[in-house]
Amino acid sequence: MTSCKVHKIYGPPGTGKTSKLLELVKQYDIKKVGYFAFTRKAANEAKSRINLPDKKLKYFQTLHAFAFHTLGLSEDSVMQPYHYEDLGKILGIRVNYADKFNDQQIHFLTSDNIYFQTINKMQNQDIEEYQDRDIDPGLLRHIIINLAEYKKKNNLLDFNDMIKRFVNKPELCPNFDAVFIDEAQDLSPLQWMMYDILKTKTNNIYLAGDDDQAIFQWAGADVTRFIEEPGTEQILTQSRRIPKSIQELSKVITERIQGIKVYKKYLPKDIEGKIEYVNNIGQLQLEKGKWLILSRTNSKLKNVMKKLQEMGLYYQYKKGKSFKAKLYKTIVNYTNWTKGELLEDNEIKDILECCGDEPDKTKPWYEVFTAVPMVERDYLRHMLSNGEKLSEDARIKLSTIHAAKGGEEDSVVLILDNSQKIRDSVMYNHEKRDEEHRVWYVGATRAKNNLYLMRAKKERHGYQL
Repeated sequence: MTSCKVHKIYGPPGTGKTSKLLELVKQYDIKKVGYFAFTRKAANEAKSRINLPDKKLKYFQTLHAFAFHTLGLSEDSVMQPYHYEDLGKILGIRVNYADKFNDQQIHFLTSDNIYFQTINKMQNQDIEEYQDRDIDPGLLRHIIINLAEYKKKNNLLDFNDMIKRFVNKPELCPNFDAVFIDEAQDLSPLQWMMYDILKTKTNNIYLAGDDDQAIFQWAGADVTRFIEEPGTEQILTQSRRIPKSIQELSKVITERIQGIKVYKKYLPKDIEGKIEYVNNIGQLQLEKGKWLILSRTNSKLKNVMKKLQEMGLYYQYKKGKSFKAKLYKTIVNYTNWTKGELLEDNEIKDILECCGDEPDKTKPWYEVFTAVPMVERDYLRHMLSNGEKLSEDARIKLSTIHAAKGGEEDSVVLILDNSQKIRDSVMYNHEKRDEEHRVWYVGATRAKNNLYLMRAKKERHGYQL
């Protein structure tokens, strides 16, 4: 293999980075192309846009999946969310894994437990010691030891173990004509080791990303390596998403970044767009149109969910609908049953469970479903009376900024409230402060037309925009 040429493509928000990569892919024999996306969702999207049979797109996947298949591993040998939760029970530690409801399917968004997050970061950065005022070093070491024993006892590997094993067996890596790595600003030091091996196995490697959208440093991502990696550079200059006013606001955010960065000038689309400040959800016309409501943390969305339910509005959060899908299906079945339609035995059983007694089929569902809590019945009635289409995806989606990376919507609500922990962490650490600016930059640039900035209850607690 001759020396590898490195090509870097910087893609500001909405500039068609994926389209550019797929255009370049067509220059090569597709069977000899490695296309590595940051998420499973992004990899699948790339495959669908190439529009070829999956067997011809063998290497369109994430780096973790590439390591998994190259090593010949099986699903049974990989740590799953329930394994971590099981270990948490053994250790007496609460562990919830967000991967089960992670719309973008980002491997960094795993546990809500700070110790498992820290262990993941240590592995990603390939370090053995970690200091943080929120971490008890003795407990951290205890969990690390027990995690290693648990994996050994059950013959399991986690995502980072897969990459370590791949790095230790470079001879297994196939040769490529070209390799494409998307969202390269979010690669961890461990993944950069994979990259170094891939460089020896191809003539051309394309790194695509945007350092202004590097928001996973907390999990171990190394944006500096992306910026400093030698190679030819191209900046995509036309956004098809960002209106003029939102681009101007986003510049205010990126200008606050003090550390290393790449200056990127790009053009917004030719509409003004709208930016408006609001104090609460009730000031928005949420009854129509598509909305994305973003917050810095999950906890800041709880009051929003409560208000949406009071308003009788249907929303989705972490892939889940705001009501019980089975209950709505049972309501539809009951309504059809009262009109004389024949039902399956299991469908009738579901109806009887909701009724408590033999139902009076002359009455509407909300009068006979007495076994269903009143609050659930009222919410469903309210949504239906508002004309919400409950069998379809919700018009309103709620997400943290991190989980929405890569997404976009016509109207975006950005909740500026921030947690005490985050406010404290950025006060004396310019790297964390820079990353915080990038997070809010990502949030603001999800908007295609309208951006609504919801003020914090206490102004000093919010991100200043």
